[in-house]
Amino acid sequence: MSPKSPDRTGSARLSHIGPDGQARMVDVGAKPVTAREAVARGRVRMSATARRLVRTGALKKGDAVQTARLAGIMAAKTTATLIPLCHPLPLASVDVRIAPARDGYTIESRVRTVAQTGVEMEALTAVSVAALTLYDMVKAVDKAMTITDVELVSKRGGQSGDYRRPVAAPGRPTANKRGRS
Repeated sequence: MSPKSPDRTGSARLSHIGPDGQARMVDVGAKPVTAREAVARGRVRMSATARRLVRTGALKKGDAVQTARLAGIMAAKTTATLIPLCHPLPLASVDVRIAPARDGYTIESRVRTVAQTGVEMEALTAVSVAALTLYDMVKAVDKAMTITDVELVSKRGGQSGDYRRPVAAPGRPTANKRGRS
């Protein structure tokens, strides 16, 4: 049975669970080395006062956006040390962009590699750690900030094919790859 094939009950198996039910690192040794890319995004919502202090560079801790951007890049490079079953990958490129939004900041990461497995976790980790760093830099003035909407936007390459998150119509939930919301 392949890692994602249905088991005897007809449900799909998780690739990180072995036949004995134990968590395991997936063996990617037989997979071809291909170019892969993943894009993730997220948001940090904060008060108008906090946004103004970040935008004007008036935070006591310094430039929150650049610090968060660098933290996101560093996090992508160390994903395998943070997520137990991730493979260490040779990253070709990590780009983290943080932009002001109406209610805070949006964060987007784009990670590329040429390897036997994808970089979705690296892209998601970059966004998550950049968001946490932004929170850390600003928490003295806004403890009510929220980190939201961390999601995979797209992935390219590999056996499972390409994926692009569908865009939802205003006021309607986005469906995932299998059509569920």
